Amino acid sequence: MRLPQIVLVRHGETAWSLSGQHTGRTDIPLTEKGERDARALIPRLAGRPFAKVFTSPLIRARRTCELAGFGAVAVPEPDLMEWNYGEYEGKRTVEIRASRPDWNPFIHGCPGGENLADVAARAERLIGKLRSMDGDVLMFAHRDILRVIAACWAQLPAVEARRLYMDPTSLSVLGYDHGRDEPILRSLNT
Repeated sequence: MRLPQIVLVRHGETAWSLSGQHTGRTDIPLTEKGERDARALIPRLAGRPFAKVFTSPLIRARRTCELAGFGAVAVPEPDLMEWNYGEYEGKRTVEIRASRPDWNPFIHGCPGGENLADVAARAERLIGKLRSMDGDVLMFAHRDILRVIAACWAQLPAVEARRLYMDPTSLSVLGYDHGRDEPILRSLNT
């Protein structure tokens, strides 16, 4: 019997992903390139049946989902929202490090926003749902929440998500090795 797989899709390019600004809860649209790249997901996902499709409620993920052909069946999932960057929302890492040189969201969190424990709790809640599902699942979301989901899925400490990366409109696949007691990262950032 084939074991289920979870396909993670990072949303397409936005103006802020292009500029390197931290984009948590700011609801900004895809760029024209982001829309083209989202449409290019159609052949990559074609012919694969998904038992369930989830999307972050934010427009950049929802629009990627729609353009990839899954908007009509997608269910909004609040736990797929991106990290709440609080006071660092819209800032680039270099700007933040001008006043806090050692800053890393996975270690220090974000004042007025979430810390890693908050994000990991959302990831673990979602993973609990995913582990009980039969059939493949498709999820559209954001870079950092997807990184945390991937690390937690593979039973790594959540802080190790900082060592994973996902480009806009990339696909990553979570799955199992020999059984459901052996969760693995099947592919990352393809």
